[in-house]
Amino acid sequence: MISIIIPALNEKEYLPLLLESIKKQSFKDYEIIVADAGSTDKTVEIAKDYGCRITTGGLPAKGRNKGAEIAKGDLFLFIDADSEILSEYFLEKLIKEFREKNLGVASFPVYPDGGEIDKLVYFFYNLWVKLVQGFLPHATSAILVKKEIHQKNGGFDEEIKVAEDHEYARKAKKYGRFGFIEIEPILTSSRRIKRDGRIKIYLKYILAGIYILFFGPIKSDIFKYRFDNSLRKKKN
Repeated sequence: MISIIIPALNEKEYLPLLLESIKKQSFKDYEIIVADAGSTDKTVEIAKDYGCRITTGGLPAKGRNKGAEIAKGDLFLFIDADSEILSEYFLEKLIKEFREKNLGVASFPVYPDGGEIDKLVYFFYNLWVKLVQGFLPHATSAILVKKEIHQKNGGFDEEIKVAEDHEYARKAKKYGRFGFIEIEPILTSSRRIKRDGRIKIYLKYILAGIYILFFGPIKSDIFKYRFDNSLRKKKN
């Protein structure tokens, strides 16, 4: 069985899209765990309506760890609440290739729901991840990992403010083979781009990548990451 673990905070608009796309999967041996960080909207009610198990959460790293603590599957799929699985055969193909390649942890293509410029940027991002997977694993929006690898890895580092998923993949590589699985992409929300502006958000990503490369994990709040408040529309 695969445990699909979703950290969430006030995701009433996006969570149903993800849950509905999971419901349509050809692969059915899964459980869904939503780690809620104290939503004030209908996130929890929506999750319950879809038969999800609910646990407490926090920032994404904490939510993923909390979900993993109660997960029953031998594989964990950590996925952001504002994602959507486009192909009904995604899980079936993903797990098949994961096992055939004897992987311990894996990432795969993601694309934004934004315009052509954003799709082009993500095209090069996915290409970069593919090229450097052997020595510099990248993972964003979604990660598939064996339960035993997650446990050996000590879970996600909850002190990291930005890109904790990249650090997680790089640590996990010590305990199992990392692979970038070329499969139908997961659609991820471009709401941060729309809210903060394309130049600002991509510059932040680039600077964060450079910082991590030279100084290690980002454990200060220099990039002002917000799990929820940064996504709310600015008041006039």
